[in-house]
Amino acid sequence: MFESLSDRLQGLFQKMGNRGRLTEKDIDDAMREVRRALIEADVNLAVVKEFVAAVKARSLGQEVLRSLSPGQQVIKIVHEELIHLLGDEQVPLGRASAPPTVIMLVGLQGSGKTTHAAKLGVNLRKGGQQPLLVAADVYRPAAITQLQALGKQVDLTVYEEGTQTPPPRIVQNALRVARDKGNGTVIVDTAGRLQINEQLMEELEEIKRVAAPTEILLVADAMTGQEAVNVAREFHARVGLTGVIMTKMDGDARGGAALSIRRVTGVPIKFLGTGEKVDAIEAFHPDRLASRILGMGDVLSLIEKAQSQFDEQQAKAMEQKVLSGKFDLEDFLNQLQQVKQMGPIGQLLEMIPGLGAQARKQDVQVSDDDLKQIEAIIRSMTPEERRNPQLVKGSRRRRIARGAVGRSTRSTRCSTSSSRCRR
Repeated sequence: MFESLSDRLQGLFQKMGNRGRLTEKDIDDAMREVRRALIEADVNLAVVKEFVAAVKARSLGQEVLRSLSPGQQVIKIVHEELIHLLGDEQVPLGRASAPPTVIMLVGLQGSGKTTHAAKLGVNLRKGGQQPLLVAADVYRPAAITQLQALGKQVDLTVYEEGTQTPPPRIVQNALRVARDKGNGTVIVDTAGRLQINEQLMEELEEIKRVAAPTEILLVADAMTGQEAVNVAREFHARVGLTGVIMTKMDGDARGGAALSIRRVTGVPIKFLGTGEKVDAIEAFHPDRLASRILGMGDVLSLIEKAQSQFDEQQAKAMEQKVLSGKFDLEDFLNQLQQVKQMGPIGQLLEMIPGLGAQARKQDVQVSDDDLKQIEAIIRSMTPEERRNPQLVKGSRRRRIARGAVGRSTRSTRCSTSSSRCRR
């Protein structure tokens, strides 16, 4: 996420930080590099011009040119302007004055609406809500089946009426069911449509009239770049968006859409989709993302991920084991499992200040497959060997090696997570 832009900006500011004093020419040269980096990251041209002008105007002030650490002052200005560009503050989901709160997901075909309906449901349930998912996409044959499968996987109720009932009627009936069963939130998965398809856009407007949604969220593919910004502008004009979910952020090294969409459309980004797992969605914080881009890490998000996997009692018990010298490979395996639940190891490294950039600079490849190999070795040991690693010698070591190779091979073959592999 933002890898190319982050590397360019961090390299530039490192050079600036090594200078004792900065001249106006130094700042002009730096802003030229910033402009080039943003354009290469596919940021909207008007946004680039506005951003560079704001940074340059502030950087030419006396507090920078006369500062003892002018490079750090410029970085601080860029950080603040990035936060402003991304939206200044987090914009949380709204709540209806009388339940249920209706969240309507819209977007193009293939943008990930159905998947993110389930992801959003999981995210809201962590906050104590019990959402109802509504299958209102009657045009894509597999949409209803997909939402039902996801609902079953994450234990969320899905309301559907097949493909013959008009979507506005489905939503109307779903709201009645939600009120009867006490669902405080309803998430409506609408059909993917092109913004130029007049008939389907009118259908969206009818669903909006029937549902009176508190939130209308555009699910936008970050990898489409500026096209995502154009799509947001068109949907906002027709149905009045309240927010955006940027998907596939983990696969977009440029990030131009995320940096442009708020300034161009006025619509805030509310969530980022960061992977394929059903919990791979995170609330959007402008300040945290700006820090990631500049290599400052994102310690708060890392702490939140850790807190979601480790409770206080577990942490204290593990602390006691470490202090008493009783921490064994069984404990290490449990810790490894919890770290894997926090997300891809590469994403976690990016949240630690300076570590992600340093790993890329030294071309250090950190893969989740490395953790699988370690896990395979430990699982090939007996419980006694895990508690007492000093027993592992000679024939035991050879047996463990053979078992680890077999487990690692099976793990690779079963990466699709089929039911047969899980057994």
